[in-house]
Amino acid sequence: MNREISILGCGWLGLPLASSLISKGFNVKGSTTSLGKLNTLKSAGITPFLIDINLPEKELNAFLNSEVLIIAITNKNSESFKKLISKIELSPIKKLLFISSTSVYDNNNGVVTEDTPINKSPLSAIEHLFVKNTKFKTTILRFGGLFGYNRNPGAFFKNGLAIENPEGTINLIHRDDCINIIEQIILKKVWGECFNACADSHPKRREFYTKKIMEMGVAKLYFNENSANDFKIVSSEKLKSKIGIHFKYNDLMNY
Repeated sequence: MNREISILGCGWLGLPLASSLISKGFNVKGSTTSLGKLNTLKSAGITPFLIDINLPEKELNAFLNSEVLIIAITNKNSESFKKLISKIELSPIKKLLFISSTSVYDNNNGVVTEDTPINKSPLSAIEHLFVKNTKFKTTILRFGGLFGYNRNPGAFFKNGLAIENPEGTINLIHRDDCINIIEQIILKKVWGECFNACADSHPKRREFYTKKIMEMGVAKLYFNENSANDFKIVSSEKLKSKIGIHFKYNDLMNY
């Protein structure tokens, strides 16, 4: 296996992912849009690049000198991604992992799978740009809401923001599980696929956030009792069946 991997976006998820891949013997190139973060990447053993896909990039060719590219940025500019893809087509990149979101599914008050129709949005349009390209193989990985470490779900509402759809369910995934899934896709060479990735437990928003906010010691909690309580339950059965994934943080009420 070629051990060269490029990660576009070494942020909250990308940086620890890069460190984990390096510990497993991969050589990792990583990008940031912050000049001040270049030394952080270098200190972690990452070959650092300053890249903003919205701007002309002189270093992009060197950054794309890998077999595998992981895209872990939140940019929703389709034109910027089209320009990026034109560069990828001329590079050694053969396999691409695009980190997407379960937000591409509308609430249907039931279970959604990879066969469920997705909405028309900037994110789904960008997914399509990668999937339709025949110059490289793309796997789309749709994560639920990310949590773990300094990202406590209870903090989302600590300033008195009302919680919508309190009787709806949640779809979350811990960062450790995200990193394990990404690594297994790479190690097992599972390309040309689309996967949902969320913990199997889907407690109601009222139950879950009440517990998490109480753990933080927040005095008051607000629910919008007039909201529609629409929801979706994201299934990760395809991921578990295809790759044999076991979630470390599967019981969201007791992590």
